[in-house]
Amino acid sequence: MTVTIAKSAGFCFGVKRAVNLVYEEAEREGNVYTLGPIIHNETVVEDLAEKGVRIIDENFICADDGKRIGQDSTVVIRSHGISRKMQNELEESGFRVVDATCPFVRKIHDIVMEQSHLGHPVVIIGDPHHPEVTGIRGWAKGECEVVQTAEDVGLLAFSKDVPLCIVSQTTFNFHKFQELVEIIKSLGYHVVVTNTICGATRERQIEAMELAAASDVMLVIGGKHSSNTQKLYDICRSQCSRTYFVSTTADLDGIRFSGEDRIGITAGASTPNILIQEVSLHVRRAEL
Repeated sequence: MTVTIAKSAGFCFGVKRAVNLVYEEAEREGNVYTLGPIIHNETVVEDLAEKGVRIIDENFICADDGKRIGQDSTVVIRSHGISRKMQNELEESGFRVVDATCPFVRKIHDIVMEQSHLGHPVVIIGDPHHPEVTGIRGWAKGECEVVQTAEDVGLLAFSKDVPLCIVSQTTFNFHKFQELVEIIKSLGYHVVVTNTICGATRERQIEAMELAAASDVMLVIGGKHSSNTQKLYDICRSQCSRTYFVSTTADLDGIRFSGEDRIGITAGASTPNILIQEVSLHVRRAEL
């Protein structure tokens, strides 16, 4: 049995920065809250909860007790970012605000704001229900649509007299992004395209595809609600039929390995290194 862990597996820059900021705040005296789960990883969220960090919704209501948080609270904006309206509400709230928005996501906010001020409709390629996309959409001044499939593109009804600004969710599949851009162009739109897929995301996807193609078994580690991990799973599944989504080591119990298997391991951007190592150790022990 051989076990190969993808070099880029685990926390990306933006997630690592956000998580570190929350842990730093947890060491301070005071009430610390994150605006939604800091990342889509149950292990990290539970660990932070043990340190007193709690989760609130966009109405500043705490998930634990259903009450609005007090003015002495610290609110951390997660790496996904938030809408302009939400940011204004936070600034006016009187809370102490720690902005952990990923710089790459912030760049998309700036592009969308600038282009929409020029009168250009905005097309965001991504998951319309993902918090990052919801936040990006909230920086558009005028017309804005989110597309995820070719069918979505077919429903676009913008004027063709002005350019379309096209951006992407940072964790979207790079090849699918290119395909959708070409479809939009084929409809006769003049487009201004900014590839805002994070470089680390693209590298992770390419690496995962190559590793899966060379493996008999592929394990993709990440939270059940992690969009980028799901995309990694889909990419790996296209190359390796024995691809498994692993959230915890318990998910490995039903998987059978043989001594001759070549096992590849990759992980989403919100997966802590300790979980990757635990999965790797579990797999190596399976051959004993």
